[in-house]
Amino acid sequence: MSGLLRYLDHNASAPLLPEARDAMLEALSLVGNPSSVHAHGRAQRALLEAARDAVAALAGARRQEVVFTGSATEAIAQAVIGGARAFGVHRLVVGAGEHAAVHAAVAATGLPVTTMGLDAFGVLRIEDLVAALAAADAAGETLLVCVQAANNETGVIQPMAEIERRVGPTRHVLFVDAVQAFGRVPLDFGASATDMMAVSGHKIGAPAGIGALLVKSHCDGVRLIPGGGQEQGRRGGTEAVALIAAFGAAAKAFPGRHGAAGLEALGERLECGIMALAPDAVIFGQGAPRNLGVVNFAVPGVASSVAMMGLDLAGVSVSSGSACSSGKVAPSHVLAAMGIGRDIAGSALRVSLGWSSTQDDVDAFLNAFEQVLARHRQRRGRAA
Repeated sequence: MSGLLRYLDHNASAPLLPEARDAMLEALSLVGNPSSVHAHGRAQRALLEAARDAVAALAGARRQEVVFTGSATEAIAQAVIGGARAFGVHRLVVGAGEHAAVHAAVAATGLPVTTMGLDAFGVLRIEDLVAALAAADAAGETLLVCVQAANNETGVIQPMAEIERRVGPTRHVLFVDAVQAFGRVPLDFGASATDMMAVSGHKIGAPAGIGALLVKSHCDGVRLIPGGGQEQGRRGGTEAVALIAAFGAAAKAFPGRHGAAGLEALGERLECGIMALAPDAVIFGQGAPRNLGVVNFAVPGVASSVAMMGLDLAGVSVSSGSACSSGKVAPSHVLAAMGIGRDIAGSALRVSLGWSSTQDDVDAFLNAFEQVLARHRQRRGRAA
């Protein structure tokens, strides 16, 4: 293994921002409960509310719309399970490429599900949503529509304006998983037709273990964890102030750490380099709007497990898909929904860049991957 490790798996978890680490350590030096009215409690409360302001600003939300949770997975469960209860939902409409956390929460409701398919580029089939809305209106049903703003595996950005235009004027409820869009794609939750939105801390350089559910005022009844009235009565349990303070610091620092133009340039360098090394490579989602700095690709015949082993030995960290499923044998459900065959899907690699990524990191990946391809071709030549 080379002496210098290169981390290119930001979609799984971003490295901790120095600003987030400093904010967390400062908060850990304090004592008290943010619900207490004495000076110690007020100091904790001040940190909590400053973080709420920062997270709200990055999401284009109002401060009172931010509910801190223990993770984005918890926020998703609260929105889906709690939302289904609160709104008397009859059926859920879910994108085929949603994160496993959404599919698990949907299954936990026990309600019927309608799936919106993906086209070959990974974009939701709007006609499936239109058909589901029409069927629900004819049956007098209430729907909870679950959409991922930007896919965690391919980086494909969904047509949210069109989806909001379809769902917003109706009585149906729209939940958006914005975990991979938060900080990377402009969000305006407060002015949008989205009812609930989940975001995560560790995707933007905060520690793992902190997330948030953004809710409009009519979603006050959407609860999952009862308790002592914390988070405006929307989520029980004493708030983890140190993690929340770090989340707020990351929300403030993240946008300026790597401008969109710089990250796009790195992504283009990465993608062009891959195609130069392997002209037969398939870039998943190519041709659709994508999250900057995410390249999910496959070189036919080069198994992802073999490629990842070679890259890891060279000190380069990437993934073969979602960090929540890449250790499993089953192929990506996202690629399957896009109509990608198992042979190509079995060669998928995801390289995701972020605030700490540099041109040297990209070049190190390309150099290491060139060696992976050379060994593959050598083995293939011996077998011929």
